Amino acid sequence: LCQEKRHDELIERLLGAIDNLAKSGAEFAALSANTPHIVFDKLQARSPIPLISIVEAACEEAGRRGLRKIGLLGTIFTMTGDFFKAPFIKSGIQVVVPQESELSRISDRITKELELGVVRDETLAYFQQVIAGMQDEDGIEAIVLGCTELPLVLNDEVSPVPCLDTMQIHINAIVREILRDE
Repeated sequence: LCQEKRHDELIERLLGAIDNLAKSGAEFAALSANTPHIVFDKLQARSPIPLISIVEAACEEAGRRGLRKIGLLGTIFTMTGDFFKAPFIKSGIQVVVPQESELSRISDRITKELELGVVRDETLAYFQQVIAGMQDEDGIEAIVLGCTELPLVLNDEVSPVPCLDTMQIHINAIVREILRDE
């Protein structure tokens, strides 16, 4: 649906799931992937319950760490869309994406390998090279793992710069919300 830019259909599909959660007693919901956040604002406006944004949580974490310039890896939709960058820019954090010639290759490694559970040393080496290039050429201070499969190959121990693992950051935000009223 994202690839075909069928965003209204994506909203309806996600809203149906959220409505079911709300009817079952859920007090809030979260989209557990980065790319569907392409419709997050419209979805949140129609949601019967609050939604916790993976993008906003990652932005808050970057701010907490005092970061001013971050790199972003993810699907082609995440890297090229404004939906992921906007909260960071609004918070005064510059977002750098890989060179245009790398975008499709990065997205392909995610969709044709990592999403299928295929983890290859060559893919790690490629991502390390891309991140190192962004650090050298653009001065990024950290890399946002803007796809929940990226932690299969990248983490602070193997990345040239610290990683912002959006999946773990989102989990932490969800747990904080659960514990907020206790």
